[in-house]
Amino acid sequence: MSDRYDVVFVGSGINSLAGAALLARAGKRVLVLERNDYLGGAIRTAEITEPGFVHEVLAAWHPLFVGSAAYGELADDLHGRGVEYLNTELPTGSLFPDGTSAFLTTSHEANVAELERHAAGDGEAWSRVVAEFMPNAELAFGVLGTELWSRSGASLGVKAYRKLGRRGLVEFAGSLLTSCRDFVTETFSSAQAHGLLAPWVLHTGLGPDAAASGFMTRVIAVAIELGGMPVPRGGGARLVEALAAIVGDAGGACQTDRDVERVLVRDGRAAGVALVGGETVEAADAVVANVTPTQLYERLLDGAPVEAKAREAARRFRYGRAEMQIHMALSEPPRWAGDERLARTAIVHVTPGLDGVSRAVNEAERGLLPAEATIVCGQPTTIDPSRAPDGASILWIQLQELPSRVKGDAAGELDVGDGAWTEDLRERYADRIQARLARQVENLDSALLKRVVLSPADLEDANVNFVGGDIYSGSCALDQNLVWRPRPELPGHATPVKGLYHIGASTHPGPGLGAGSGTIVAKELLRQPLPRRALDRLGGLAKRV
Repeated sequence: MSDRYDVVFVGSGINSLAGAALLARAGKRVLVLERNDYLGGAIRTAEITEPGFVHEVLAAWHPLFVGSAAYGELADDLHGRGVEYLNTELPTGSLFPDGTSAFLTTSHEANVAELERHAAGDGEAWSRVVAEFMPNAELAFGVLGTELWSRSGASLGVKAYRKLGRRGLVEFAGSLLTSCRDFVTETFSSAQAHGLLAPWVLHTGLGPDAAASGFMTRVIAVAIELGGMPVPRGGGARLVEALAAIVGDAGGACQTDRDVERVLVRDGRAAGVALVGGETVEAADAVVANVTPTQLYERLLDGAPVEAKAREAARRFRYGRAEMQIHMALSEPPRWAGDERLARTAIVHVTPGLDGVSRAVNEAERGLLPAEATIVCGQPTTIDPSRAPDGASILWIQLQELPSRVKGDAAGELDVGDGAWTEDLRERYADRIQARLARQVENLDSALLKRVVLSPADLEDANVNFVGGDIYSGSCALDQNLVWRPRPELPGHATPVKGLYHIGASTHPGPGLGAGSGTIVAKELLRQPLPRRALDRLGGLAKRV
């Protein structure tokens, strides 16, 4: 059996769904194929603890999507299909072992006062950060929203040169490479300011001592002040459903339980896909693969005529640290010790601060369970009370400093066995995290109704792109970042096979829900004035004439 579409997407993550929706609105007939039994990739909303408790099983927060070019174009269509974004004035804060805390809000004046509270001059320093960032915001966000390996990337460079001049351009480029440690310690005096900002680099797949982590810290911090921490009412599944509806309403389809076995290549061009079971789907314009490089070149292109250099580059693609998630259903809201604002904050980082984040990252990268991990404690019900029954609450806990395979425990407490993430190791490590959090949340143990833990092994089982539990689908070290993502030998989203494009977290602009790569490729396909099907039709007409 065979069917025919203009564009076929492999995988249904946010980049596929947003790209497919943009193409569908422009008149393309699009098909999205998903091997799992649900659409959305890292967006999955489910009652995994108790009935009535609605958890974001993986990705949970949507500031990147709400600030994205895709949302800018699709907002009216999404709202018309029931998507409603909720927000908060208290998006994030950090709680330190001594009981002090620091917050970043959506009010510039409040942020100035908050940072000044911790150290004289830090409020003024924050004002300088924002004031210096805003004139170049278009360039900064342009780096994250442009196909850098293209004419568009070159045009962005020319634009930057004209705006900043030669010396200014060098300074701007240099600022892209600074580490978070250098940025925060050179800018702010207080340890609280350092510890407020440093944990955010974990959400980009980096550590505070990595190149480019300073740039990402500035981008995220300013974006939080400008945009808060929006979430869809009822969960991310509402967004997934709406994007799929845009595709379906335009004559396309989004299908689950459809595992793509390989990309069909004819005459050096992607012509469609073959599914497990033997069915094929033809693609008139393009195949767009939302997968890792290893999946793309070792599985989907297995047997296809692809140059050895590309296959070797994909083979050397490195994956990053692993993650664990802990989901808790609580009979009542958490009662935090210390500042009353903690109970109203969307994401609280429980952390010893900058050096603590750095130490935990280093331990994880050496194969150790961190002695004092950064606990990302999300409180979705502070924004959307519908996620839990009246009077109840949920916690979304993310641990981003873990090894895929465990060599030991930095705290010297847990026997890690042969290094595999067994159910026993998973639960014992989660017990450590819960015990630490219970020292800050006085009713955590008494209010806990049920806990569900997902280890790195569980995450890999849930999503083939989360290799080793790396939810960012590849290390974001500098040689696999920006113009060099996924690898310097494989820049950009076009592949060595004509008509085959590579998107997703493994490609520029990297991980997150910003839909950047899907949007870039959709725009590229829409820029092509005469797609292959039109050329075929013209060729047929010429023969008849």
